[in-house]
Amino acid sequence: MSAPDEHALNRGEEEGEMAEMEGDEEDEGVEMEEEGDAGKKVYVPGIEPLQPGEELEMDRSAYRMYHECQTGAPCLSFDVMKDGDGDGRQQFPVSMLLCAGTQAETALKNRLLVMRMHNLHGTEKENEEEESSDEESDEEEEEDKKPQLELAMMPHYGGINRVRVTQYGELPLAAVWSDNGQVEIFDLRPQLEAVHSSAAMATFVQQQKEATPLFSFSGHMSEGFAIDWSPKVPGRLVSGDCRKNIHVWEPREGGASWQIDQRPFSSHSQSVEDLQWSPTEATVFASCSVDQSIRIWDIRAPPNSMLSANEAHSSDINVISWNRSEPFLLSGGDDGLLKVWDLRQFKAGRPVASFKQHGGPITSVEWSPVDSSVFAASGADDVVSQWDLSVESCDVGARVEGVKDLPPQLLFLHQGQSEIKEIHWHPQLPGVMISTALSGFNVFRTISV
Repeated sequence: MSAPDEHALNRGEEEGEMAEMEGDEEDEGVEMEEEGDAGKKVYVPGIEPLQPGEELEMDRSAYRMYHECQTGAPCLSFDVMKDGDGDGRQQFPVSMLLCAGTQAETALKNRLLVMRMHNLHGTEKENEEEESSDEESDEEEEEDKKPQLELAMMPHYGGINRVRVTQYGELPLAAVWSDNGQVEIFDLRPQLEAVHSSAAMATFVQQQKEATPLFSFSGHMSEGFAIDWSPKVPGRLVSGDCRKNIHVWEPREGGASWQIDQRPFSSHSQSVEDLQWSPTEATVFASCSVDQSIRIWDIRAPPNSMLSANEAHSSDINVISWNRSEPFLLSGGDDGLLKVWDLRQFKAGRPVASFKQHGGPITSVEWSPVDSSVFAASGADDVVSQWDLSVESCDVGARVEGVKDLPPQLLFLHQGQSEIKEIHWHPQLPGVMISTALSGFNVFRTISV
């Protein structure tokens, strides 16, 4: 689908473009290797600067899969849409559905996107022992393994700060926080049909018009970023703004309308940066704020929070993630720290673990959906880190020079993007991560997870 824009980051002819990673010098995966890997010099961000003339080289053997994707204007928020192909898929090639929103140069150039990426092969060449000298068959094989991207775009007036998706009955819905101060709900069915059918795509492109929300709410009276769908109550939503207010949305009339209490939850003193519903308690959610606190709320007891950890970080707290199976909350702040909080000891105000690996503010955190001890984070230092809390010092053998002083829980450092804004694990593809940045999307799976 061709829809070129003046602001497009990629220089290809199409708005959407996918490429398998070919070893760009700017990209590198750093696995926390042991002494057996002789002859390799490991580069660890923040430990030792690159010397003049030195270049980073990607270690392809550190990835099970790696692909890049560009969509024109950068998408600084996205979410993974579950598909009907089943959970726990390990076999290559893989496919996935994403919903994303752009931050373009002007309000009129923004888009709400649904992407279908498919034919995503792994980095290992299958049947290497059966290497063929036939150049034609090699070319045909390369063509067969080309990653594919279908992109259905709806014009959206205003930049999209954050997007989150859910399935509400038959409706695939996207909640969008716009920089024009509105929270909107969109029905994604037309876009989903388009990315699965060339005939539907042709019709979709012909009829393309500005996205019309099912529902919109302007009661926040300012813009915001924090938003989350309830995993326990279909259609229930919570949104928070830069004026410190939080509103809970209750669905009405089968998804076409929501009831929103005009009286906000309001214990924070500054901007609410992120929100997370409890994965086990239908009425409980958590928030973090520029006021350096993390708060736990119960919607049955408005308007104040139940619990709080004040001065949880020494500066703005940007992001939180609630563990799906353990009573742990993960937070990341402008201080570059990652902190793990045990909710059973939350009143004490002390994290059970704290890590300082990133050389800039933390921009995104998320627990693995399949392993309760594993999480990932991204930072303004252009690094995605992967961690495993179950690893202890005694579990780690001798390490190569340069990584001896790193925390044993650190599994992997992924680089190559500029200004990484958001990361997500794929809930149906174990170990697969997607990250979005000013430079586009990365889709990858490391050998560590």
